[in-house]
Amino acid sequence: MTSAHVELHVDIQVPAQRVWDAIVDWPSQGKWMMGTKVWPVNGDGTGVGGQIEAFTGIWKIGFLDTMTITSWEPPLRCDVLHTGRVVRGTGTFVVVPLGEHACRFEWSEDLDLPLGALGKFGFAVTRPAFEFGVQKSLNKFAHMLESGSI
Repeated sequence: MTSAHVELHVDIQVPAQRVWDAIVDWPSQGKWMMGTKVWPVNGDGTGVGGQIEAFTGIWKIGFLDTMTITSWEPPLRCDVLHTGRVVRGTGTFVVVPLGEHACRFEWSEDLDLPLGALGKFGFAVTRPAFEFGVQKSLNKFAHMLESGSI
């Protein structure tokens, strides 16, 4: 199995707890994560064993990303295992305090790429757009938190 590591971050001028609370408010992620809607499954989607789902796409064209929380360390870290047909691997949200009123939000994925060499090539081609979209979303998240709109 071929894998790919992606890691992006944004510094945010609000306290770490506030960032954590906004990150794990799964339904609100649709306000800032480009083209994605997220919701908890069977409960609130918190704690180890919690489940969340995300649909990424436009209208009904896209894919469902199912996830199980494997690590839950509020207000600093959440790890998930991607269990869907399209997205497989692990994902991590980390909040790093940078003082009393600032932090860094780190978003990373270790993705299992399907289809061997073809999957590796396909990801290499789409990676710049993927990273651009995620970074743009993280920047929007920071702006929304700093402006008080979430």
